[in-house]
Amino acid sequence: MFPEHITSLRTLLDTFSTEQSCIEYLEFRRWNGNVISPFVENGEVWKCKNGKYICKTTNKYFTVRTGTIFEKTKISIRDWFIAIWHMTSYKKGISSVQLATELGVTQSTAWYLAAKIRRLYNIPSEEKLDGIVESDESFFGGKNKNRHKDKKVPFSQGRSFKDKTPVLGLLQRNGDLRAFVVPNTQAKTLQPIIRKNVEKGSVFISDEWLGYNHLHSDYDHHVVDHAKKQYVDFDNPEIHSNTIEGFWSIMKRSYNGIYNWWSRKHMQFYVNEFVYRYNTRKIKASVRFSLFLDNLFTLITYKNIRDTKCSF
Repeated sequence: MFPEHITSLRTLLDTFSTEQSCIEYLEFRRWNGNVISPFVENGEVWKCKNGKYICKTTNKYFTVRTGTIFEKTKISIRDWFIAIWHMTSYKKGISSVQLATELGVTQSTAWYLAAKIRRLYNIPSEEKLDGIVESDESFFGGKNKNRHKDKKVPFSQGRSFKDKTPVLGLLQRNGDLRAFVVPNTQAKTLQPIIRKNVEKGSVFISDEWLGYNHLHSDYDHHVVDHAKKQYVDFDNPEIHSNTIEGFWSIMKRSYNGIYNWWSRKHMQFYVNEFVYRYNTRKIKASVRFSLFLDNLFTLITYKNIRDTKCSF
C-alpha cells in the first residue's frame, strides 16, 4: 500500500529520497517479494549483482521498469513520481511547459512523459450508471471571435462545430462521471453510448437537443430547455443538469488557462485525465496517487502515443 503520511510533494520526496527507494517500493508493489518474469509464466528468476533480474527460461534480463511506462526511458523513477503527483493532484492539470520546469527537462520530454501518464487514466467499469443521470455535450476548440479575420471559420456558431470537437458527458448524481470524444452529436452517435453506459429505467436528464429524442422508451427522460432559459424544473428541483455543467466549467477553464490547446488526436486522453480527477475528488491525494499506480504496469511506447487516435 502507499504510505498514508504522504500528503504533499514535500512528504513524497522525503519518503522517496533516493532512486533506490523508489525501485524497492515498485518491486514490493509489483511482486511483493516474489519476482515474476515478464516474459514467461512461472519462469525461474535469478537476481544479478547489478540490480537486474534474469529469466532463466529466456535468458533475458529485466527490471521493475520492464513492461511499464518507465521502460526504455532515461527519466528517473523519482521524477516520474513527481510528475504523477502533479498530474493527479492539481485540480486543473499542469502544462508540459510547467512540468518541464518542475523536473528540469525539455518541454518535449515533459510532454512525452505526460502523454504516457495520461494513457493510464482510463479506468474501465462494467457497471452502468444509474439513479439520476445527467447528460450534456460540450465543444472544445478556439473561439471564432478571437481569431484573425483571415482565420475565422464561417458558419461555426451554435451547434455547428466545424472548428471544435464535441465531447459527451454522462454523470451519475453523487456518483461517477464518464466522458467521450465523439465525431458528432447526432442521435445515432450519442444514443448507443448512452444505452451502453446508463442502466435502463434510470432518471435521465438532458437538454432539448434532438440527439436525445426517443430515449423515453428506455429511461425516465426529463428535458431542461436551455433555449428557453430554463435551467431547473421548479416543480421538481432535482431535474437539472447543473452538476455536469459545473464539470465542463472546470475543464474549460483548464483548457483555456493551463493548456491553451488540445489536438483532436489526443483529446480523449486529456478528457480521461479530468474524469479521473473528478471521480477521485473525495479521496486523499495519497490514495489517488496509489490508485494510479495500480495501472502502472502497462507498457506505453512512443509508437503507442504517435499511432493512438481518439475514439473516432
